[in-house]
Amino acid sequence: MAKQLSHISLVALAFFGLTFAYEPDALQDFCVADPNSSVNVNGKTCKNPTQIQANDFYFSGLHLMGNISNPLGLRVTPVTVAQLPGLNTLGISMVRIDLAPWGINPPHTHPRATEIITVLEGSIQVGFITSDPENRLISKVLYKGDVFVFPVGLVHFQRNIGNKSAVVIGALSSQNPGAITIGNAVFGSNPTISSDVLAKAFQVDKKLIDQLKGRF
Repeated sequence: MAKQLSHISLVALAFFGLTFAYEPDALQDFCVADPNSSVNVNGKTCKNPTQIQANDFYFSGLHLMGNISNPLGLRVTPVTVAQLPGLNTLGISMVRIDLAPWGINPPHTHPRATEIITVLEGSIQVGFITSDPENRLISKVLYKGDVFVFPVGLVHFQRNIGNKSAVVIGALSSQNPGAITIGNAVFGSNPTISSDVLAKAFQVDKKLIDQLKGRF
């Protein structure tokens, strides 16, 4: 009996840990973020409820095409708590992704969110990489109306494989999902990672690492 109770306790603790692995449930109707607060918390402090307006829950602009005249052919328009204060404590956010013909949203991760996307226009290739030691690429070509999900924390990408601009809408399971673009993080960190470290990690010549750093 004692052994059985011990097993039940371990399972309960596991579920308890999973509960707090993501953003906690709200304990009130809403907690609109107060951008003027100087209080540091894990998230945003609440605005005085008497000062809340409808615009705190409103964002306009996802119908507008982003500027994709850049080397990546990419523009991401975020709707996180920074743009929409009413998202605070609700655990969700959105993005619009515009991709020029053959443009790419390069390999990146969202450390705090799973992402689900739907294609509004165009055809894109998507993929994510499973974790070590498998490192398997899960990839698919998507068309208008198709939906795909990227599990939290995994490296993923989107690429336009058509001759017309593509538009994607994404939803994320965090008010502030974050984004770590692999190339920027590895070759463009501030201060920079030692070229000796990166040369050994990637098993290439140090001169190549220095060239890559120059691009980021």
